[in-house]
Amino acid sequence: MTTRRAMLDVLKGEPVFPPPLWMMRQAGRYLPEYREARKKAGGFLDLCYNPDFAVEVTLQPIRRFGFDASILFSDILVVPHALGRDLRFEEGRGPLMTPMSAADVDRLDGSSFHQRLAPVYETVRRLRAELPQETTLIGFCGAPWTLATYMIAGHGTPDQAPARLFAFRHPEAMERLLAVLVDYSAQYLIRQIEAGADVVQIFDSWAGILDEATFEALCVKPVAEIVRRVHAVHPDVPVIAFPRGAGTRYDSYRQKTKVAGLGLDWTVPLSQARQLQAGGAVQGNLDPLRLVAGGRALSEGVSAILDALGKGPLIFNLGHGITPDTPIEHVEAMVRQVRSFSGR
Repeated sequence: MTTRRAMLDVLKGEPVFPPPLWMMRQAGRYLPEYREARKKAGGFLDLCYNPDFAVEVTLQPIRRFGFDASILFSDILVVPHALGRDLRFEEGRGPLMTPMSAADVDRLDGSSFHQRLAPVYETVRRLRAELPQETTLIGFCGAPWTLATYMIAGHGTPDQAPARLFAFRHPEAMERLLAVLVDYSAQYLIRQIEAGADVVQIFDSWAGILDEATFEALCVKPVAEIVRRVHAVHPDVPVIAFPRGAGTRYDSYRQKTKVAGLGLDWTVPLSQARQLQAGGAVQGNLDPLRLVAGGRALSEGVSAILDALGKGPLIFNLGHGITPDTPIEHVEAMVRQVRSFSGR
């Protein structure tokens, strides 16, 4: 018999008490052991591409907090990097790439894609062997639209105007770019599943900045195609999507993409989240700053989510990634409070 993994039950639509718990960016700078490992590894990409370090930092929050799920330590931008785009990380500035033109789309090179990502697949294999059997292992990728925003601008911007303008001015080039990213992202997720991932998540961090027509074309359709391709090979592996900022479009997004789990950002009202939960599992959606603040702000935020969503299929998480200034004792308090929920 295989060990029960609570998160997989929730993604089938079953309530679990207490709900399974993990945090986006749970392996990160708020942990002193992570900071020490990164110092030894050198640059951020060295950390991502070295299985010894990547396994270690992925396991750190599991050892410390006993989360129900562990997410592969990597970065969404390894996909364009493996397609031949340059990538570097600078402290205080984040990821930096050479901005992409319409002509550059046809120069993307996937000939060594899986070879360049072989260390990531090795990390997944080793994680599944080293994690507790009851811990769900999550693989992931960035959604094509979010990847495109960084590739076109060369860095993050407040409203990703360069990518939006690119889509309006060069619609055919944008369509070709998204098609390439769909193809290789689907392959990437399939390889992670074959290496041992139980679940995969698609992060669309910039979904909320688009109008209705572009949201459908640039966010919904590419993710729906990735899900279709993954399920054509692994029909029983759940896919979670996190279209941050989707607002009133969350419901149609789930219906059209056919994801098993819907990641909710912290701006989603709990009344809306409860309605979304009628269609399947939801994940989220504590404001990360409540976790930084601690005390009453934290306990009230956790209680509100558990009271509203805890009796349905819920994966407790933040509404975005944990921030580096989060006190560890606040994470411990959140874990205790979620673990004490009985569903009564």
